[in-house]
Amino acid sequence: MNDLGNLIVNYGYIGIFIILVLGIVGLPIPDEVLLTYVGYNIFIGRMSWIGAISAALAGALIGISISYLLGRKLGLPFLRRFGPKVHISDKKIDWTQSYFEKHGGLLLMFGYFLPGIRHITAYIAGIADFRFGKFAIFAYLGAVLWVNIFILLGILLGDNWTVMETILHDTTKIVVIGISVAALLFFYFKFRKKKTD
Repeated sequence: MNDLGNLIVNYGYIGIFIILVLGIVGLPIPDEVLLTYVGYNIFIGRMSWIGAISAALAGALIGISISYLLGRKLGLPFLRRFGPKVHISDKKIDWTQSYFEKHGGLLLMFGYFLPGIRHITAYIAGIADFRFGKFAIFAYLGAVLWVNIFILLGILLGDNWTVMETILHDTTKIVVIGISVAALLFFYFKFRKKKTD
């Protein structure tokens, strides 16, 4: 986080924009911690609310749009080949694909809050030929929520903003385990119901 923090301190809003574009496209960057740090910078008066929100939103929107276009142009083989290099496993890809078929819009909107999933949802939307207008409504609304919530957390936490790094690290493990268990139970009961019908 120190290098990212220095990038923000030295390059300001442009740094926020670049980091979020790269993070959303798939580089393993702790985006929530970064956004919380941006909120802290607003808290201490180093950045303006409007400038920070604008830069963060622009980075998230362009990053998610690039991911969508890559999904449309390069498809699933590209994601399976290069995903593991940026910590996107086949398991995450398969889970996202199966969930996306039924709940694509919700996954695009709330996938931002699931580290490792937010990087895949737009690719899957592109691969699944999800109409761009529909994609934009859900993905862009999700970006607005995600950016504002974590920047606001940084402002509210103030000097204690680093607490989020620890919480997010522990929470990520819990969320991933919870989602995996919920998905397994869902498919187990669905399969069981089909057998009894």
